[in-house]
Amino acid sequence: MVITNEVDLPEFSALNVPEVNLSTTTLMSAAPYLGKACESINNEFMLCRQELKDPRQCLELGKQVTACTMDFFRRLKKNCLQEFNQYANCIDKSSGDYSFRHCRKTQSAFDYCMSDKLCMVRPGFGYFCRARIHSSSRPQPAGTPCPCHPVVPDATPSLPDCKPRPPARFGSRYYWMTE
Repeated sequence: MVITNEVDLPEFSALNVPEVNLSTTTLMSAAPYLGKACESINNEFMLCRQELKDPRQCLELGKQVTACTMDFFRRLKKNCLQEFNQYANCIDKSSGDYSFRHCRKTQSAFDYCMSDKLCMVRPGFGYFCRARIHSSSRPQPAGTPCPCHPVVPDATPSLPDCKPRPPARFGSRYYWMTE
């Protein structure tokens, strides 16, 4: 990517945050609970990225997302580590494509622990696909159209001429079906 002198890049110290170094199965096992626990800050971060179209202006929100994730895994480790490890290990070892279907018993034990000790209930199927309104405390950036009145481009000025097509050279494609 080529940039010019006018582009202000953030200092390395502004980008330096502790990373969440976890495996695929660990993240897959905790994903519904993590998504629910950090839902508001994730939505705020994604709204910032969508509205401003410049990730440099959303660095602080990104740090808050990482901090929320780290805090969630600390609470998980403190309260439900054994059940979580059994569930993640089952997902890792039971199939080659990280399928959940072989691990419903360990999932149930993990869900019970999360409900009992952290008061978190697994979100229902399709929870993250539902449309929800996120109310933000940030002011709407200037120049962003109101989502209630989207800007719709003008219709196509004219359609191409619809000339009748000549008959097929070699007959109908349904020739073999009519006999």
